[in-house]
Amino acid sequence: MPQSPHDRAAEYHNKAAHAHQSAATAHGKGDHLTAHELSRQAHEYSIKAFEHSKEAAAQSNSEK
Repeated sequence: MPQSPHDRAAEYHNKAAHAHQSAATAHGKGDHLTAHELSRQAHEYSIKAFEHSKEAAAQSNSEK
């Protein structure tokens, strides 16, 4: 069954949160290169979450 835009947005929000937490952990351990890469990945996930959120909102508005 295909995922709804809302489900995809929630999944990417969770992935972004996990990547942010992992980046903070890596930074705390002094691994700044890994922290930077994880922060970049978190940003990409956040952008995807935002796109799916916009799609979910548009879909919701069109169903009204």
